[in-house]
Amino acid sequence: MNAVNTPLSLPEQVVAAIRAVVGAGPVALHEPSFNGNEWLYLKECLDSTFVSSVGKFVDRFEAELAAFIGAKHAVAMVNGTAALHIALKLAGVKADDEVLIPALTFVATANAVSYCNATPHFVDSEARTLGVDAAKLRDYLTRHTEQRASQCVNRATGRVIRALVPMHAFGHPVDLDGLLAVAHDFNLALVEDAAESLGSYYHGRHTGTFGLMGTLSFNGNKTITTGGGGAILTNDAELARHAKHLTTTAKLPHAWEYRHDEIGYNYRMPNLNAALGCAQLEQLPAMLAAKRELFQRYQTAFTPVADVKLMAEPEQCQSNYWLQTLLLDVELADQRDVLLKATNDAGFMTRPAWILMHELTPFKDCPRMDLTVAQLLSQCLINIPSSASLAHT
Repeated sequence: MNAVNTPLSLPEQVVAAIRAVVGAGPVALHEPSFNGNEWLYLKECLDSTFVSSVGKFVDRFEAELAAFIGAKHAVAMVNGTAALHIALKLAGVKADDEVLIPALTFVATANAVSYCNATPHFVDSEARTLGVDAAKLRDYLTRHTEQRASQCVNRATGRVIRALVPMHAFGHPVDLDGLLAVAHDFNLALVEDAAESLGSYYHGRHTGTFGLMGTLSFNGNKTITTGGGGAILTNDAELARHAKHLTTTAKLPHAWEYRHDEIGYNYRMPNLNAALGCAQLEQLPAMLAAKRELFQRYQTAFTPVADVKLMAEPEQCQSNYWLQTLLLDVELADQRDVLLKATNDAGFMTRPAWILMHELTPFKDCPRMDLTVAQLLSQCLINIPSSASLAHT
């Protein structure tokens, strides 16, 4: 067989499929797009001199964000981790509590629990959604917890398990019906980590609006960005008021007096960031459409590649396709790093999923259930270039 007819190796096939969609490298994993009123709104903000947390763009961003999502209230903050920290505090998480979170998540989820002086309790995921496996979690809680005074107590540690935090990995909605039922039956507050899922819908309803609260991130690599930024979503007016109060150093309103009635946090989003966010929100529908088109182009390109599939949105869900994700067959798990090297060497930035939380030094002694699926997923997932602009390459 001559060289022309020699079959391509798996790394060559993957590189060729990516190149067919996005063109020649170098190509970043995910870049922001600034094609609207960003400069205009930032200049207006600068001209007003209101560049910190007081200014019209903060209020406007919160109102427009809530309207897009369909939540009654959005409270803008400096980043998604801060938003999750405050959401957990408002959900009643206290020192020495435990909070159920996926082992397959970004470290911010576990960090936010730790900021409350609580302990992350790691749970498994399912391949269908990449999120928490509701059925497996129900079975685990049935065997390892008991109800005392309407609280879920870990029999092994004696600590109260106060909350459940599902995370919508790479923008794919988790099984919210199943997890809401678990939260109800085991007396858990459900707080959604929707940091990656702006523009994602579960059975027609936007993620982040199902639990007591939801949280978003607008980091520079998210679907839209405010540079740094995050938000709490809630339909509860009192929770929204308290979130805004806590994140504004818990200062009581007064023309000149600085009186603070509880421990507060300087977590409010600056007006400059909100101005950027307002311009980005105007372009969000077009960005979501572009990301869906990019998914469809990748799906076509990867169809001939055996044992590698593109992660698609779960049934009856609409994903924002924040990060396009390859899922290798288990038999190819040992090829993950070979593929990562080949794609990055070719100029296409790719990355694996996060190191599982219980494998990180700060969390190695935290309680956890069997994590078989999360461990397999972490060995088989690869994120590939996903910027909205690539749909038009």
